[in-house]
Amino acid sequence: MYYSSGNYEAFARPRRPERSERVSAWFVGAGLASLAGAAFLVRDAQVPGERITVLERLRLPGGALDGIKEPKKGFVIRGGRELEDHMECLWDLFRSVPSLEIDGASVLDEFYWLNKDDPNRSLQRVTERQGEDAGTDGLFALNDRAQKDLVRIFLATREELEGRRIDEVFGRDFLDSNFWLYWRTMFAFEEWHGALEMKLYLHRFVHHVGGLPDLSALKFTKYNQYESMVLPLTRWLLDQGVTFRFGVEVTDLDFDLAPGRKRATRLHWTEDGRRGGVDLGEDDLVFTTIGSLTENSDNGDHHTPARLDEGPAPAWDLWRGIAAKDPSFGRPEVFCGDIPRSKWESATVTTLDERIPRHIQKIAKRDPFSGRVVTGGIVTARDSSWLLSWTVNRQPHFKQQPADQIVVWLYSLFVDRPGDFVKKPMQECTGEEITREWLYHLGVPVAEIPELAADAARCVPVMMPYVTSFFLPRRAGDRPAVVPDGAVNFAFIGQFAETSRDCIFTTEYSVRTGMEAVYRLTGVERGVPEVFNSTYDIRALLAAASVLRDGAELDLPGPAFVRKRLLHRLEATEVGELLQEFDLIKEEERP
Repeated sequence: MYYSSGNYEAFARPRRPERSERVSAWFVGAGLASLAGAAFLVRDAQVPGERITVLERLRLPGGALDGIKEPKKGFVIRGGRELEDHMECLWDLFRSVPSLEIDGASVLDEFYWLNKDDPNRSLQRVTERQGEDAGTDGLFALNDRAQKDLVRIFLATREELEGRRIDEVFGRDFLDSNFWLYWRTMFAFEEWHGALEMKLYLHRFVHHVGGLPDLSALKFTKYNQYESMVLPLTRWLLDQGVTFRFGVEVTDLDFDLAPGRKRATRLHWTEDGRRGGVDLGEDDLVFTTIGSLTENSDNGDHHTPARLDEGPAPAWDLWRGIAAKDPSFGRPEVFCGDIPRSKWESATVTTLDERIPRHIQKIAKRDPFSGRVVTGGIVTARDSSWLLSWTVNRQPHFKQQPADQIVVWLYSLFVDRPGDFVKKPMQECTGEEITREWLYHLGVPVAEIPELAADAARCVPVMMPYVTSFFLPRRAGDRPAVVPDGAVNFAFIGQFAETSRDCIFTTEYSVRTGMEAVYRLTGVERGVPEVFNSTYDIRALLAAASVLRDGAELDLPGPAFVRKRLLHRLEATEVGELLQEFDLIKEEERP
């Protein structure tokens, strides 16, 4: 396997690898990494779908990419997916998956046309004082010290940041800035999370720094992530003959471990309370999703809080058992051993009449019933004790959603702090109480809040013990390689497998691990698209530098006549032109 870029590789169709004629494949888990891996096996490795089996403990595919209407509770989405242009593996996948909405179009076509016609942009990213504009004015408010912190982390080596927390490498000036507010609420970072992940995100999305204040960097699907992404992909895989076996919990994986060679020899599972499994030959491939950010999620309802489930966690137990067999299989306890640092709670609010949507419209500055972009991404209540953020995507968010209802998703980073209206931590609140707290920060008159929360909405809270577990400080080797050294018939996929340069908590990362695993184990003669290289593009770096300085010019050292001479020399060069283009040299400074 190798990485590639450019149309030459992107548009090429690989020949069928020799190994594809004899392999059978098993996928553990039916999350996006497995679905993508199965698709690449069919499309690029040209393995017949009938020889691919997906094993899943739950009753639906998709993993964290969910969206469902629960009887007697309402619509539920545990999270949302923020997408962008340069998710190279994701779009490589979905260019081949037929749309369920438009005849003759792919899911990529459908998504591309939607976002051309209705581009995303937030008209109010931050509020305070019960729904008032916080007046951030799109500025990052990074002083010189905070800018130096950011540059230092950007230039640091990975090794320098391993095992360190964000609040250990950034000072208070940075952590009090608008930049950190935008960043942490958009990506769900906490101050105690790993500085290495912060660095990787900075490099991965440096081309989108200018879009942080208004979220214009983002693109969203037409419906929830399950109906827009998982459903068409699963339908296509079924059409190819791929077998899905639901209600099957994989409990262990046996290996033959010898110097320089590692082979998976047997899968163990339970199904309907009975033990089972399959022996794996030389040409049986197994792709195992390790860990899970949504493991042990618990749904409350409008009158019941969600429960924090710290009990046995099958996905983590599976990885623990595997990891105990070889040091190269990772260290799961780094990620699943600190629930207080990895948990947070989200909630799905469904409005039942027009009363609450009127207040949504005041902040979004758009009609939530228009079918077009509404909030344009999350709105953060800056002075919320929970640090509450909420969003309304295009409506309807579910195909079966009644036309007079709006589905709202919200989450809080500080679930164990008392609220500002409801004097309880979010993790102790019913859906109705969470709705009250949200309505308060939405700017609903206090006297109206109890009635609206009780009668005009239904809310389903979801507690997720491991949702940011992959952000916890880590070191090299804590995550196993997608294909460990010496592995001949197995791979690890998903958010807890290690691949080069990309960053976690993205759909792209899951798809990339599935693609790399398939290409490595079957020998597909086509490059995996490299991670978008904006971090090496001087234009992207200069554009980011300009916006991070809130448009302030470069402060060149030395006396004025020396600065003018230097600027005069630069002006006639391509470097000077770039500095002028990105407003890092102001007009009045030029000779």
